[in-house]
Amino acid sequence: MKKITVPLIRQRKGGKKITMVTAYDYPTAKLLEEAGVEIILVGDSLGTVILGYENTLPVTLEEILHHTKAVSRAVKKPLVVADLPFLSYQVSVEQAILHAGRLLKEGGAQAVKLEGGEEFAPTVEKLVRRGIPVMGHLGLTPQFISQLGGYRVQGKTAKEIENLQRDAKALEEAGVFALVLECVPKEVAQWITEQLSIPTIGIGAGAGCDGQVLVFHDMMGLTPDFSAKFVKQYLSLRETIVQALQKFVKEVEEGQFPDDEHSFHLPESELSHLKKAPKP
Repeated sequence: MKKITVPLIRQRKGGKKITMVTAYDYPTAKLLEEAGVEIILVGDSLGTVILGYENTLPVTLEEILHHTKAVSRAVKKPLVVADLPFLSYQVSVEQAILHAGRLLKEGGAQAVKLEGGEEFAPTVEKLVRRGIPVMGHLGLTPQFISQLGGYRVQGKTAKEIENLQRDAKALEEAGVFALVLECVPKEVAQWITEQLSIPTIGIGAGAGCDGQVLVFHDMMGLTPDFSAKFVKQYLSLRETIVQALQKFVKEVEEGQFPDDEHSFHLPESELSHLKKAPKP
């Protein structure tokens, strides 16, 4: 896999499907690169997945920056995209430029992602003009959870579909290089995808998008008490890990670990001195 860049992602519109996985740390990013994943998203979902927050709203720029640095140090080929967290871009365009710039300059990301539609098109345009590639995000936008009234499918009424279409076109015209569509009926997502010249990346939006994204911990079965309809679990690692840890606890308690194989030994020449050494 050659280095994935923003222009390459743009060129994939209507072609080979794009793969994106959300991850937050060095070892996971290494695994994703080895597997051939093309885009790694350092999402503000780290608030719920890693930091134990109730939702994504408390996530800070410094927290996103910390995890973006770890992911960026791990990989050479995938495109690293970092989320702009809540209130890092909504207050002013100047603040958005500063914070997005830090994610590239200090975090090592190659692009940022922000949530919201037509109202943020001027911000997107200013970021792009200053050399900061932007990925858009429409549909279920977790940073707007208080306004949406919960995690629910978006684009189910004529009015909602009209709003999605308007927002998608506004973001495209402002310069986003790709657009995430989350929790949107597959028919609506495909219809919007066909209207745009930029790739769409779906999560709970059907197969008609130009690519797909899932959270690593969800698809590997590591997220406790979470089973969204759109998540396919490719493994059940949580059960496997718990069983391994239980085995460790049992072996330690019964004195089976560590055994000789997992211990260091004195040379025979020194062992005799140790036996003769006076007791403290």
